[in-house]
Amino acid sequence: MSTEFVKQLNPHPATDEVREAVLQNPGFGKHFTDHMVCIDWQGDVEANTGRWDNARLQSYGPLSLDPSTAVLHYGQEIFEGLKAYRHADGSVWSFRPEVNAARLNRSAQRLALPALPEETFVDAIRELVAQDEKWVPSGEGESLYIRPFMIGTEPFLGVRPSREALFSVIASPAGNYFGTVEPVDIWLSRTYARAGKGGTGSAKCGGNYAASLIAQMEGDAHGCSQVLFLDHERGDAVEELGGMNVFFVFDDGRLVTPELTGTILEGITRDSVIQLAKERGLQVEERAFTLDEWREGVNSGHLTEVFACGTAAVIAPVRRLVSHEETIGPEDAAPGEVTMSIRKQLLDIQTGKAEDTHGWLTRLA
Repeated sequence: MSTEFVKQLNPHPATDEVREAVLQNPGFGKHFTDHMVCIDWQGDVEANTGRWDNARLQSYGPLSLDPSTAVLHYGQEIFEGLKAYRHADGSVWSFRPEVNAARLNRSAQRLALPALPEETFVDAIRELVAQDEKWVPSGEGESLYIRPFMIGTEPFLGVRPSREALFSVIASPAGNYFGTVEPVDIWLSRTYARAGKGGTGSAKCGGNYAASLIAQMEGDAHGCSQVLFLDHERGDAVEELGGMNVFFVFDDGRLVTPELTGTILEGITRDSVIQLAKERGLQVEERAFTLDEWREGVNSGHLTEVFACGTAAVIAPVRRLVSHEETIGPEDAAPGEVTMSIRKQLLDIQTGKAEDTHGWLTRLA
């Protein structure tokens, strides 16, 4: 059953001139569409009771929260990220939104927040994009970035799950995440960890990203675009970047990526890359991959490409891994053939330039 949304349209939407100016240079996460979707929940997660209601499309704007609201004190917050793509015929499509919906509910379970029906998740995205369809850019590599999120909203300072929650969806026109598809340098964090065993590493929650920011600042100071974290308890096994999964291409047809151990995010782009790689005959290995193996692979020449992937950047070639002690990878590394081929294949599916044989696309407008 489709969710019914009450429409409270923005009385002062952006003018055509303002919107077109934004779409000429959207950047990433800097500008937002005219509307947002909000749905309220009340209940008791511990008792597995409660209901979602008051679904509405309203003007984009500030949220009003009591100073004692749960999310402000105990971090009950989760979010998702997906994109809407403009196809050549003017229609707008999203990529695997039902998988985002399922992951949101896994995150909700870990953060003691209520589950949201998956069809409501997709309905909310469709409602917002259909209303703000003019904000979807059409330039090469551009999209409408969609940010669904859920927060605990009960004004209460006791340490227990919030008995009120808000699910909301906002959207932002987006250009290329790094501004280029040239290889990027990655900073190796030796001091900080993003998540630990039994923690929230596999959940998409703000706390994981907050934990990565100080390491990202360290990387910025050394000219790096992202930061890589290691699992020191597993022989310096590579985990993931601050906001992306990572892959390693070998000259014998192997594609290696760190296994899902509960400490890294189950990336939807990661899963899509794995499927496409297998279909083109690559031997995909999901396993522990150590820093020593990375170093040895580069020195021997058998490790030929490294790339990172995620919703925002899609696929980004990696040039070097940089740390205080060493630099792994050549300074003149060019984007790899496998990296760019998979990137093109994935983008072509998302933008309608290639046939969607997997049933990954959902029309929004």
